[in-house]
Amino acid sequence: MNIKEKQFESDIEQYLIKYGGYTKDDQSNYDRDKAIDMTKLIEYIQKTQSKEWKRYQRVYGSDAQNKIYKRFNESVEMHGLLYILRNGFDDRGIRIKVASFKPETTLNQEVIDKYNANILTCTRQFKYSTENENSIDIVLSLNGIPIVALELKNQLTGQDVNNAKKQFMYDRNPRELCFNFNKRFLVYFCVDLYEIYMTTELRGKDTFFLPFNQGSNGAGNVGGAGNPENKDGYTTSYLWEKVLQKDVLMDILQRYMTVAIDEKINKKTGKKKISKKLIFPRYHQLDVVTKLIEDVKTNGSGKNYLIQHSAGSGKSNSIAWLAYGLANLHKNNEKIFKSVVVVTDRTVLDSQLQDTIYGFDHTDGVVEKIDGKKTSKDLRDAINNGKKIIITTLQKFPYIYDEIDDNTNKNFAIIVDEAHSSQSGNNAKKLKAALADTTDSLKEFAEIEGKEESEIKDSEDILVQELLTQGYHKNLSFFAFTATPKEKTLEMFGQKLADGSFVPFHVYSMRQAIEEGFILDVLQNYMTYKTCYKIAKQTPDNPSLPVGKATKTVRRFESLHPHNLQQKTAIIIETFRDVTKHKINGQAKAMLVTSSRLHAIRYYQEFKRYIEQNGYDDLNVLVAFSGAVKDGDVEYTEEGLNKRKDGTTIKEKQLPEEFSGEEYAMLIVAEKYQTGFDEPLLHTMFVDKKLSGVKAVQTLSRVNRIARGKSDTFILDFVNTKEEIEEAFKPYYESTVLDEEINVNLVYDTKVVMRDFRLYNNEDIEKFIKIFSKQAKQTEKDLGKLASVFKPIIKRYMDLDEETRYEFKKTVRNFNKWYSYITQISRMFDMELHKEYTFTQYLAKVLPRAYDEKDVDLEGKLKLEFYKLEETFKGSISLNPTVEDKTLENVKSLDTAGKVMDEDDLLENIINKVNEKYQGKFTDGDKVIVETIYNKCVKGNKKLKNYAKKNDEEVFNKSIFPEIFNKVAQDCYMEQVSAFSKLFEDKIFYSSIMEAIGREAYKDLRNG
Repeated sequence: MNIKEKQFESDIEQYLIKYGGYTKDDQSNYDRDKAIDMTKLIEYIQKTQSKEWKRYQRVYGSDAQNKIYKRFNESVEMHGLLYILRNGFDDRGIRIKVASFKPETTLNQEVIDKYNANILTCTRQFKYSTENENSIDIVLSLNGIPIVALELKNQLTGQDVNNAKKQFMYDRNPRELCFNFNKRFLVYFCVDLYEIYMTTELRGKDTFFLPFNQGSNGAGNVGGAGNPENKDGYTTSYLWEKVLQKDVLMDILQRYMTVAIDEKINKKTGKKKISKKLIFPRYHQLDVVTKLIEDVKTNGSGKNYLIQHSAGSGKSNSIAWLAYGLANLHKNNEKIFKSVVVVTDRTVLDSQLQDTIYGFDHTDGVVEKIDGKKTSKDLRDAINNGKKIIITTLQKFPYIYDEIDDNTNKNFAIIVDEAHSSQSGNNAKKLKAALADTTDSLKEFAEIEGKEESEIKDSEDILVQELLTQGYHKNLSFFAFTATPKEKTLEMFGQKLADGSFVPFHVYSMRQAIEEGFILDVLQNYMTYKTCYKIAKQTPDNPSLPVGKATKTVRRFESLHPHNLQQKTAIIIETFRDVTKHKINGQAKAMLVTSSRLHAIRYYQEFKRYIEQNGYDDLNVLVAFSGAVKDGDVEYTEEGLNKRKDGTTIKEKQLPEEFSGEEYAMLIVAEKYQTGFDEPLLHTMFVDKKLSGVKAVQTLSRVNRIARGKSDTFILDFVNTKEEIEEAFKPYYESTVLDEEINVNLVYDTKVVMRDFRLYNNEDIEKFIKIFSKQAKQTEKDLGKLASVFKPIIKRYMDLDEETRYEFKKTVRNFNKWYSYITQISRMFDMELHKEYTFTQYLAKVLPRAYDEKDVDLEGKLKLEFYKLEETFKGSISLNPTVEDKTLENVKSLDTAGKVMDEDDLLENIINKVNEKYQGKFTDGDKVIVETIYNKCVKGNKKLKNYAKKNDEEVFNKSIFPEIFNKVAQDCYMEQVSAFSKLFEDKIFYSSIMEAIGREAYKDLRNG
């Protein structure tokens, strides 16, 4: 058997000539100086534009061929080859096309004939240079213009794709005309027996190659990098069989390849730097768009599709190519969709989509953007005017349904871009505008905002809810792109299998993206800390208190203790200076994720103090949070805190750009920039917030973007364990599966449970419905009658014990929630059940609270005795999920159990239980000295109290307080050397403690 590389060449050539639409070429008419075969170009022009060619000859006579080359080359220099292939060029009023593309319909035979007239040739050992006899293994040309270069390598002869890469990097001179960017060759492939890489620009040693592999289990399937085995031939044969085949390659040139333009302004010089990049689709992008379009052609409109593509998949381009493909899609010569609507909140995608599609059509008005400045009327006009592609926001999404009802004979494609944006914090600030108490406020804010955050729907939730409300429409096809689908999203958009489970239509997994090098593995360098502490009772009283509430209060005391924030701040800043600042050629940035807006503000202030105390001039900090937050008497806003060196305010919209610049390296966030934020220089994340499930994946993935010089990431987590993070990532590492659809009969089971409480019956429901559904005009007594129906039910409810009341209320809520959800997925045709739902909806509103909770006040009764942060894990969190790990479970039964009542226990016992959970092996060095010094400085010191009343804080802390602090600290040291020695061993620590105690002492003494 011939195992040499030439046999590899021959096999590819034979396939392309036999099946791919190519003819063999011997290069006899190729001009190396001009990097073109003018004979073939003229032949194509004569076949497709005979009138234009005759006019051209009349103008230029015998010099027509030279002139047409000159004008072609000038146009390519000006606009790039890709543009000229699509649009041609003008010369003295004569429009010359250099290529023809396949029409959407078969109605115009002349256009089809022109497409068939394209001359595609395959040349082996293509000699390109005027200086030497170097050759490229295989070159594909279109009408005499070389556009695709392939370097082949064969492992059986000791070489692979890496050798092909080196050949392009070091043996091909980018200054040669044929290798100039976007002048001749548009793509270069490195191919061996098992793998393929590609690039669109040769830049010598800086040439950047992208993998062009399917994935270890084939495109669209779960797997890692590489390619699957091909029992029928070459592993890499998909390149010449599916991509380079005439119809596909011409389609890529017409509808996929694009020139991306990046503009950056140098802040120092003010000069604009423009860079261009030629984009050829990666294999999974080509595959997903092709498969989606083929499926729509087969099944028509009305089907939903879920595309689970990881970060790093090039989702923006995939959406642009799909939008253009669907907008032009025909079946039986009729257009399938009237319009394609892209729903996104990303301005980056807006501009990218418009630029990409303008590059295909070069026609204004193909894309209509309905942004926040426009109204629902503009959306309606765009739909009625049949705009090809409409970009709109999630907020305007509901109006689409209003308009499609008037277009019942027309089909629409709706592409949904994952955004996961939320407005957490806005509602929380309304609930609790001011929390002045130092020890309680942070934790309370975290609890309020954590609850708000869990209840606030992100864009995916809102979309699914809207779809559930509106139901399915046969003239709407949905294409949902997401990296982290939730249960309802899978059920709404996923493909249902025979076993009842739901899976995505197409997958490009996080694992594949990591292995192919498009994103970094954020779990590779992960460190967790455990907070150990011991709290003591600081009161002779030992009251009996509700265990649950008191435990939260005790833990809240520790969480917000100034000592806690000071210790973590020191670790964060010193880790940044030791690790982060040396990464990405000194450009690396870090983010601190906090559990509430007040935490973010307190951390920001602590950072500023620590940086100033230590004289660090290499770290500037920004903070991001929504709305306004009161801390004591002071109200804070994001814009009020973020100032440039010159004192000017950094506006909210300017923050991402400022953070990406040179001045700021640390960003403190509270439920902001945790999703959808794309900053490649973000290397390190500090986490001081509980994360779980999809939220953990989205948050930690902020650091996974690649950048030149970025080879790793680092996460330091104060709150979550290694096992918890591992559990969160498993379902999304490869692909996500939903075990089975919801059992619609759950709602009947809940009804039975609800009726078992015997608080109402059918007669009550009928009374209510009779009044509620009254057809005649409402009288002044009807509302009163309606309310009266509930009166005896409320009495029976209040006769129950607290626990049973709670169980009933929870069951009613479950019934309403499930009925609302299930009836949108499956039509119930059950009028009696609908009446029960309507009745219980309002019953839930009028029922009093099940029981009253009493707040637990432990102010002044606790002290933090010992505290230390203990490293618990350092290393890589490896993921190898099983089928069970990546399966999301739908609810199988309704939780109707009552709430466990909060039993009472003695304060001392409650403290001991908390300490047991957070205990560590403490030494005297871990003893919290702040409490001791504070008490000795403040308690009973009338002189200090009077001074605080009469002077401002700055005078207090610079005059009398340092002297008192020093005396107390020395007394403490004499009493307990081991516990207080560290105070006198570190000047910075001494100043930090003195400042913190002085701040609190002044506030407490002044306020009495």
